Amino acid sequence: MLNKYARAFFTRVLTPFAALLIRLGVSPDAVTLIGTGGVMAGALVFYPQGEFFWGTVVITLFVFSDLIDGNMARQLGRSSRWGAFLDSTLDRVADAAIFGGLALWYAGGGDSITLCAVTIFCLASGQVVSYTKARGEAIGLPVNVNGLVERAERLVISLVACGFSGLHKFGVPHIDKLLPIALWIVAVGSLVTMIQRVVTVRREAAEADAVPAGGGETG
Repeated sequence: MLNKYARAFFTRVLTPFAALLIRLGVSPDAVTLIGTGGVMAGALVFYPQGEFFWGTVVITLFVFSDLIDGNMARQLGRSSRWGAFLDSTLDRVADAAIFGGLALWYAGGGDSITLCAVTIFCLASGQVVSYTKARGEAIGLPVNVNGLVERAERLVISLVACGFSGLHKFGVPHIDKLLPIALWIVAVGSLVTMIQRVVTVRREAAEADAVPAGGGETG
């Protein structure tokens, strides 16, 4: 849901920066790789230590590379299958790092097996949500469904909650309770989205498989 509106807004905002990088000779693939590396560093260095505020600051600085690289490719007229593949693959890596870092915190200093399990479910279900759409499209189905919690929603909910929860170390009381609530929301929302996509693919597959049986000419 957020993809439709947020991408258009941030694309306009980030276009001048993308143009600057092009003038400096930076390639879209380099931006993709650097952005993913920055997200992984922020998530896997800060989050396992419970440093949610600074970890989120670092991640936020790099997460917009997902929009910048595509913007650069369009300005250069170089949109390619390889670029799309690399971008999509590294998106999954970045997502795994974010939820993996949180899971490490709850398995260690956070001391909550339940929240560790919820976070791992967020990680796994997010990957499956992406896979269902990719696999459905790979077998020729449109997968026309706007899921309740897609990648943009997962990131926004999780990162906003992490950033605010990190303010607990600056003396803001009870704000750390926000992150567990957000993780439960992402987990439930991802499950609903996964079911939505599976049901959609099943319907579209049934419709597609029925065409040869009833669509032939008679005479």
